[in-house]
Amino acid sequence: VAAAVLAIATPSFAVEPSPEGAKVYIIWPRDGTVIKGGKFWLRMGLINMGIAPAGVVKAETGHHHVLIDAELPPLDEPIPNDSNHLHFGKGQTEARIELAPGTHTLQLLLGDADHTPHNPPVYSEKITVVVP
Repeated sequence: VAAAVLAIATPSFAVEPSPEGAKVYIIWPRDGTVIKGGKFWLRMGLINMGIAPAGVVKAETGHHHVLIDAELPPLDEPIPNDSNHLHFGKGQTEARIELAPGTHTLQLLLGDADHTPHNPPVYSEKITVVVP
């Protein structure tokens, strides 16, 4: 009985496979962009996969997560949801972002229906933007 209770209490996350050649990338801004005023439209791209909202289980699809001033989270767990890990679970491919003055890093990480990275994970190169 204890083993059954432990199995229920400990979540296990199925890791969705990503197809060969899958790539996520930041269309805009480009690395090194100076963003006056701190507000901008982040445009996100994806190759060899499709976009589906969170909660929709469909092979070879996912939704965007933007990491701001953060390293990649554990790639076998759901992506955190906080001010450094923005979720776009409605399937958005662009988003209005506002950053405080300073130097910031941005990186995309694709998540499956449950916000867990695929296997292998699909993430972009990290870029740097500056808000004067």
